[in-house]
Amino acid sequence: MAKELLAPAGDIEAGYAALYYGADAVYLGLKQFSARATAQNFDEAELNEFVGFAHHLDRKVFVTVNTVLQQNEMNDLLHTLDICSRCRVDALIIQDLGVARVVKKYYPELEMHASTQMAVHNKAGALALKEFGFSRVVVARELTLAEIKDIATIPDLELEAFIHGALCYSYSGICQFSSMMYGRSANRGKCLYPCRAAFERGGRTEHCFSMKDLALEEDVTKLPVYSLKIEGRKKNALYVAAVTDYYRTILDGNGAQPQKAQNIKQIFSRPWCKFHFRGRNKEVTDTKFVGHRGLQIGRIEEIKGQKIILTVRYGIARHDGIQIDVEGLEKPYGFSLQKFKVGGRAVWEAAAGDKVEITLPAEVPGLKKKAAVYLASSSAVKGAYGYQKPRPQEFIQRLPVDVRLVITADKISASAAGREAGLKGSFVTARDSAKTDAAARQAFAKTGDTPFELRRLDIENPDGRFVPVSLLNELRRQLLAQIKPEYQVVVLEEIKPRPLPTTGRWIVKADRIENLLRLDEQLTDEIILQINPDMAAEEIFKLPKNKLRLALPAVCRRTEEFEPLVSRLLDAGYKRWEIANYWGVEVLPVKKLDLSFDNLIYMFNTQAMQAAAETGAARVTLAVEDTLTNIKDLAHCAPLPVVMVVYQDVPLFTSAVCIRENSCRECDRRPQWMGLRYDGRRYQALSENCGTMLFADRPFAAAREAAGVRADFYRADFCYKSYTPEKISSIMQKLKSFENPADCLEGNLPRRNELF
Repeated sequence: MAKELLAPAGDIEAGYAALYYGADAVYLGLKQFSARATAQNFDEAELNEFVGFAHHLDRKVFVTVNTVLQQNEMNDLLHTLDICSRCRVDALIIQDLGVARVVKKYYPELEMHASTQMAVHNKAGALALKEFGFSRVVVARELTLAEIKDIATIPDLELEAFIHGALCYSYSGICQFSSMMYGRSANRGKCLYPCRAAFERGGRTEHCFSMKDLALEEDVTKLPVYSLKIEGRKKNALYVAAVTDYYRTILDGNGAQPQKAQNIKQIFSRPWCKFHFRGRNKEVTDTKFVGHRGLQIGRIEEIKGQKIILTVRYGIARHDGIQIDVEGLEKPYGFSLQKFKVGGRAVWEAAAGDKVEITLPAEVPGLKKKAAVYLASSSAVKGAYGYQKPRPQEFIQRLPVDVRLVITADKISASAAGREAGLKGSFVTARDSAKTDAAARQAFAKTGDTPFELRRLDIENPDGRFVPVSLLNELRRQLLAQIKPEYQVVVLEEIKPRPLPTTGRWIVKADRIENLLRLDEQLTDEIILQINPDMAAEEIFKLPKNKLRLALPAVCRRTEEFEPLVSRLLDAGYKRWEIANYWGVEVLPVKKLDLSFDNLIYMFNTQAMQAAAETGAARVTLAVEDTLTNIKDLAHCAPLPVVMVVYQDVPLFTSAVCIRENSCRECDRRPQWMGLRYDGRRYQALSENCGTMLFADRPFAAAREAAGVRADFYRADFCYKSYTPEKISSIMQKLKSFENPADCLEGNLPRRNELF
């Protein structure tokens, strides 16, 4: 299978570097709705010119519209989609179901790729998105080669997989850590990366969740996917050039060249890993240090005052950047190499194998023998990745225009796009009318700095008259000055809201059958049980069927584990279900059920709600991380019933990485809680079945705010943590009075119209 090498571009220079070093396609973001909102990103003029250049090279350009959008942003979305359509991008990378619906309905010329933010981690999820209209799915980074092979058996669906770059501790798309704790949402492209921080655990401080970088290297040739994706829209052109060149060399059959790998590590690199590509792997975090380390060139052998001595594995030169691991510091200590000696002589360069004496700066932290030393910046490497780019405006894409030119004895006129320009004069018969036609075609082809290009010129000159070139040029200028670019004008259809409820009903959700069995029935109108494959159907049958809804979890790597229980429950006539990920649409007969979408299938706008309804949802759940202003707007104009979560221990993230320090052989995989602290806040990590979930030590509560929201249902969740029926009853009595329990999180509710 021919593979596409897909490279990132945070700005146009990185894009040019990617193309020069062999990328088959480039993905980039515009100024809005990019999951890398803090990258420089592209404006319309840059996108237009870059796409023109890429298409000239027979390469592709994808635009990321991979954030969730609030209701008041939909008109801005149309502007973004208009730009993408005009600039003839090859595809959009999408997270929001509402964005996908708008593209599918109004911009069918734009191909849709499902972002990794849609958390596709099994075959069922990929199938569901294919049926919605996505031609490509970006699979979750957490998947093993075997799992990717399973998804790759879906016919007529392209797969895209990350092969190199930064990793998140959480499954992408279901991380709410930055949003709920700091008001900066990863789903809005504004993540603050709190997972990289140092947490207190068990009396020591370490970076429990700081991931190494992914580097599949030659294993990319084993991937049964069409597109191989490099992460890095926040990296510079030098990094993009080096990584693209490295993988281009591998894909061209020349293997992983060590020197090129070393170059990447000097430009930017955390320690590398394969993640779970070859199977579950615990060695994927770097708990001691964060950020760029560089290429390890040796270890300190001796310390003599302000000097260190080591034998270097790779060549170094004056003014290179050096970093040294220092125990107790979050980041390695770095400095510019100014003075060093080899064999007692001051030198400018040292070769691999030389014993080097390096003079340290005046202020140095406490260094120790055997500390790792890194080459973090190399002048030689900085100059090794030059690239060519087109002349400014050389590849601007222009709008095609068809012109009709009429020449008579006393007038010449030209018309196009419903506009007309004319010049009077006296035009005699030409000696050679063919030359007049040729001059006219040449004159009207010169569209200059206008946004147009001549597609066709029809000439009516029945008497074969002569027109001076100067007049033809003037006529062209007058005509093009009158034409306005015909941009697509889309008006979204009005989505009819449901009748507003008089009073909202109450739901209790739990993951333990005994808590629902002993719950006072007067406290709730509906109960939801989050099921797991180990539950016995006979125990579930004890719950009141007339009130019960069954919920599937957000993450399920092996859907076959759920099949026996789900089949048994469906056969027993259970019709009310809830799903938290798109895989649920595929494993359930949704058209025959009363189906609810949970809050991790994000509903930030009515287009997403309408898409959910068209997919088979009978109701949707509003996002926990949303603002109160948007929640109120949606509850008022939603096309189907809405659920507002008013109490929940919010999973700040869900990870396929194990936080435990024991070996896998001696692990029972049973639930284990761990206390953590960071930034003056307490957290609780739940380790179970080789994965980790993180929670704040306080629940989220929104009952007080819910009093002003006309939701159809108000839901309180009692999952994951240890709740008793008595405690649930006590909390529910307070919530039903629209009061929040003491000491709870507010998330983004206090934020007014400010977008988080």
